[in-house]
Amino acid sequence: MTPWLTDGTDTSGPPAVDALHLRPVAFVPEVRLYLAEDPTLLWARLEAAAGRRLQAPFWASAWPGGQALARYVLDHPALVAGRRVLDIASGSGLVAIAAAHAGAASVLANDIDPYAAVAIEANARANGVAMTCLSHDLLDGAGEDAEVVLAGDGLYEPALAARVLDFLARQAARGALVLAGDPGRGHSGSGLLERVAVYEQPALGPAEDHQNSQTAVFRVRRGAPPDPRRSAGS
Repeated sequence: MTPWLTDGTDTSGPPAVDALHLRPVAFVPEVRLYLAEDPTLLWARLEAAAGRRLQAPFWASAWPGGQALARYVLDHPALVAGRRVLDIASGSGLVAIAAAHAGAASVLANDIDPYAAVAIEANARANGVAMTCLSHDLLDGAGEDAEVVLAGDGLYEPALAARVLDFLARQAARGALVLAGDPGRGHSGSGLLERVAVYEQPALGPAEDHQNSQTAVFRVRRGAPPDPRRSAGS
């Protein structure tokens, strides 16, 4: 992935439309990320280079749920300061970076896409923060002993949303503070999430497929884990 990472001045690589340019995030300008000009074209170029099908490069965009959750964490640093933080479905690492900036004792960023792991490491370096990145699936696990669990825009597909919500409910039940960002994709379960903030957000570029300009941050209520079959419904 490295040849596609630029700081906006390197012209030796692929055309700019393919490149990942380091720039401030629209709703969280304190954080800079390597973001794609055209994620779909970047995806095609990465697949051509790899010679096989790849997951969509979700890590090359700053998704609305992640932007809202990162904004909330930076505006309320006491939620994570001095605590062990786990960021699930980390993507670009935006939320994890926000937690590090807000004073988390440690940050673990988790995403199963190995390309995301490279992006997270590059973005962490660009922002001068330290974190650990894991690429294996943690959703069936115990939450790595995190005191705070964050999930930015991980409820975008019914089956995945069911697993994420079940994981988040289990973390809340064991006493962790659990926060999720979601732009109203319709897979947020019933009765599990308590809205704590709503943000109006600007247009987020070609990768954004949800037109709702409002994005909410939710706190996951403590209680019994949800029925995954019920959570998967829209």
